[in-house]
Amino acid sequence: MAFLKLYRKKLQENYAFLDTLFKERKIEWGVVTKLLCGNTIYLKEVIDLGVMEMHDSRISNLKKIKKLNPAIQTVYIKPPSKLNIEKIVKYADVSFNTEIYTIQMLSQEATKQNKTHGIIIMIEMGDLREGVLGEELLSFYEQVFSLPNIEIRGIGTNLNCLSGVMPTQDKLIQLSLYKQLIEAKFNVKIPWVSGGTSVAIPLMLKNARPMAVNHFRVGEALFFGKDLFTGKTIKGMHNDVFKLYAEIIEITEKSNIPSGELGENVAGNTFEIDENNDLNDTSLRAILDFGLLDMQPQYLAPTDTKISIIDSSSDMTVIDISNSKTNYQVGDLISFKIQYMGALYLLNSNYIEKTVTD
Repeated sequence: MAFLKLYRKKLQENYAFLDTLFKERKIEWGVVTKLLCGNTIYLKEVIDLGVMEMHDSRISNLKKIKKLNPAIQTVYIKPPSKLNIEKIVKYADVSFNTEIYTIQMLSQEATKQNKTHGIIIMIEMGDLREGVLGEELLSFYEQVFSLPNIEIRGIGTNLNCLSGVMPTQDKLIQLSLYKQLIEAKFNVKIPWVSGGTSVAIPLMLKNARPMAVNHFRVGEALFFGKDLFTGKTIKGMHNDVFKLYAEIIEITEKSNIPSGELGENVAGNTFEIDENNDLNDTSLRAILDFGLLDMQPQYLAPTDTKISIIDSSSDMTVIDISNSKTNYQVGDLISFKIQYMGALYLLNSNYIEKTVTD
């Protein structure tokens, strides 16, 4: 069975790096756990870091977090749906919101549950996903700030999530100005300006973050140490908190070109024969015990750089080990570094075992 391994020490060191970074700048932050897909083993590892604020886009995951530690502040990071209002108030202390109708329902449900529910008003800043339009923000705020059992914790935005718009200094200054407008218009204080995600960390490292941006939600940087501007690893962080291990279940020298009439494979792709290839060319191929049900191969990189991935079917992946200096045998494990989207697939697969090691 293929298995995913979390390296505890590397996770701890990444967390310590980020926590120091934020504390030095007096920034509050929470860990985005949607990557973990509610896996209790890994949620416990995050909680053991000392995290007291966790963000997720699935109510079932927030429910698990509350069960593991009721004291943790939970944040639901997408606009609530009507059918889930009761559960959101029950399991999320704070939610992201963009619709007055929805906040009114949250108010009614929070009153019913005798709770105060926090909201962050999300503002559209160009990425064209969720968010109130800037020109409508003051009117929006005016309609919701006096609703019973609702506490406006702050304003926020999401960038680089849909259209790839980057969180530049100008974008975050604009977000900061919205805070000033609300505070001046209504004589209130907005505690959070939640403009920071993993993609904004490079701005902070360059001291280009507007001081008003005082709240970050971080997932990818914690688990992968990635600078999303450059694609490189942030200096002082680890990019291999997770690794995938898969067992070799066959090794055979085979032709590089299939024989027979060609049609679409299970993924809907058709093999294209390169006329420049020698029809007699072969390669030493190994088959691994995971496939498209668990992972998309483009999100994997073998730690043995002499190995190349040929392709995957639903339950198996074929690799070329011809150039490797290692004399692999059936039963050996092949390890892979994983990209963020790859980890999402693996964590969501019931067929991949999840383990932890120091």
